[in-house]
Amino acid sequence: MRQTLAQARSFNLPIRLLFFNQLTINIGFYMLMPYLANHLSGNLGLAAWLVGLILGIRNLSQQGMFLFGGSLADRLGYKPMILTGLLLRTTGFVLLGFVTALPALIVSSALIGLAGAFFNPAARAYLAQEAGERKAEAFAVFNVFYQAGILIGPLIGLVLNGVAFQWGCVVAAGLFLLLTVFQLHALPARRGSQADSEQTMIADWRDALKNRGFLLFSLAMIGSYILNFQVYLGLPIEVQRLTGSQFGVAALFAVSGVIAIFGQVRVTSSAKARWTPAQAVTRGLALMGLSFLPLAVAAPFASLFRLPDNAQPWYLPEHLLAYAFTLGPVLLTTALLTLATLLVYPFEMATIVTLGGERMVGTYYGLYSTLTGIGIAAGNLLTGAALDAGHTTGAPWLPWFALAATGAVCAAAIWRLDRSRLLDRVPAEKQAVAA
Repeated sequence: MRQTLAQARSFNLPIRLLFFNQLTINIGFYMLMPYLANHLSGNLGLAAWLVGLILGIRNLSQQGMFLFGGSLADRLGYKPMILTGLLLRTTGFVLLGFVTALPALIVSSALIGLAGAFFNPAARAYLAQEAGERKAEAFAVFNVFYQAGILIGPLIGLVLNGVAFQWGCVVAAGLFLLLTVFQLHALPARRGSQADSEQTMIADWRDALKNRGFLLFSLAMIGSYILNFQVYLGLPIEVQRLTGSQFGVAALFAVSGVIAIFGQVRVTSSAKARWTPAQAVTRGLALMGLSFLPLAVAAPFASLFRLPDNAQPWYLPEHLLAYAFTLGPVLLTTALLTLATLLVYPFEMATIVTLGGERMVGTYYGLYSTLTGIGIAAGNLLTGAALDAGHTTGAPWLPWFALAATGAVCAAAIWRLDRSRLLDRVPAEKQAVAA
């Protein structure tokens, strides 16, 4: 951790503010979101399909508007979009805590998602522009603060929501409001890369969509997001199925968060010294696929050690062997998957800027997030179907081998793109023509 803090201090003030910004955003966000479904279904008594609708609208409004938010950041500047997003999330959280009517809940969920579509591409574009040649290191430290917020937020939310869900909403909204005021005065303004462009946003999008290297890279990377999302989908479902309690789920997130916080900077420094960005991404994707093999191998035997229903973590000594054989492969998969993500993420973010030729950085980040968001939605449906098929057909290894194969295919795709020189920087003359 000392190395991470030293690395963070080595950057200039705007970048350090962006680190703090992301930490606070994630603390506020994850204070509430893990408990939202329970509030909607339990406190408000909504049907499961309505809960799914409200949560889906948040995701859709964020993923669907990333491109628009990124393009606005390129034109209006990064700071205004960050501040607008923070204010929208403040409003959304206040509404979420005190409204009960379905239309108002939908509006609040949409505002929370739209906020992310505004400040996420802007913050990443600002960070990439400010970091210069140190993009990979900057995004590595950025991810540490990002993961720390994910780790801290639910713990605070657990305490506040134990009193009332409204308390969590008020505190989260207050954090976002304070962050807005602080960033208004402390964060230096930066012009967007398209501030003086006479080209329309539609033309910007058309240019980005014509960038063959960027599009192929984005499509190849969709698989990495599907694999990484299993920390929220496949792995918790498997833990719940085998143990019947939330203890394993909590352990899963703890392992992922601790490895990310303490390992990110070391992994990035080591990879940068040994490999090119494309090589690091390729190896990371291969490791993502390999990380699911422990589960695939253990799956046929896991049912032999299944814990009794409603087994509690304080009975751990009594069920030590069962916990070892059920949680062991899941936690090993989680650890390997987290390490792979740490290897991929900083170089992935830097590669996006490289492929865009330093132009329309917000637009490229926005389009990339939109494409991967669509991929995650489709991938989750396929993963869910594979999980169901694995259990109904007596082949519990099926989804894990499918995910391992996905990692191998993605790694091969990036390797091929690198060999074809499609991941090289856009030549200066092409940038000039595009401008």
